[in-house]
Amino acid sequence: MVDHLQLGKHTEYVSVYTPSLLDPIPRAMARAELAIKNESLPFAGVDIWTGYEISWLNGNGLPQQAIAVFSIPADSPNIIESKSFKLYLNSFNQTKFNTRSEVIAAMESDLSAAAGAPVLVDLEGLDQFASVGVQRPRGICIDHMDVEIETYSPDANLLSATGELVSETLYSDLLKSNCPVTAQPDWATLIISYRGTAISQEGLLRYIVSYREHQDFHENCVERIYSDIMAQCQPESLMVYARYTRRGGLDINPLRHSLGDSVDALDIASRLVRQ
Repeated sequence: MVDHLQLGKHTEYVSVYTPSLLDPIPRAMARAELAIKNESLPFAGVDIWTGYEISWLNGNGLPQQAIAVFSIPADSPNIIESKSFKLYLNSFNQTKFNTRSEVIAAMESDLSAAAGAPVLVDLEGLDQFASVGVQRPRGICIDHMDVEIETYSPDANLLSATGELVSETLYSDLLKSNCPVTAQPDWATLIISYRGTAISQEGLLRYIVSYREHQDFHENCVERIYSDIMAQCQPESLMVYARYTRRGGLDINPLRHSLGDSVDALDIASRLVRQ
């Protein structure tokens, strides 16, 4: 189902604006495995991409630089394959645009067409982006527990919740999954905020590590994690957010949360230490 993609193939890099380079992938393929229907999603959310290698020429031919933040809604019919995204961004390199607004308009139009829903683009100057700095997640890191690990493929049965009602944020830097096409490793910090019966931290850590040999796209991993925690632990509300390290000048940060909940804009925007 992904044979048509550029991922894993030798590719000629195009430096002249070419929107047709974008490869959409229907979300429905992966969601069908989780019994999730696009028309009635059990969550809300967004995929936040950061592009660190954004450049174009101004009207005088002088190269311009920026860092881009792309926001793709979780209810869009498609994700955008990451290598095609990178190739598309490279196609701006030798193309003249008179204003930054023209670049944003072109990107929003092309990415929205590929995703099948409105995509927002923010181009930030380097000083503006640097002012935010790098952060550590709020909450409790669960990576230092002395647990025995035996499972390296996703196992929802490792999750459990018992005891008192809590409202807390747990995070781990140990999420690793693998590209389903190239098998290259994808590294992430996973943040889980919830309200409900206390989730076993030992079981949660084992569950996160169980993705270590799993092959899937970033967005699909986060939706599986969200669905498994909901099914096994039944929290009153839940947010699952993975911030992956960059590859090819792009990082991908899928976020899913309970319908009707709001999320802290600062937590969403935070660039973590490994990014």
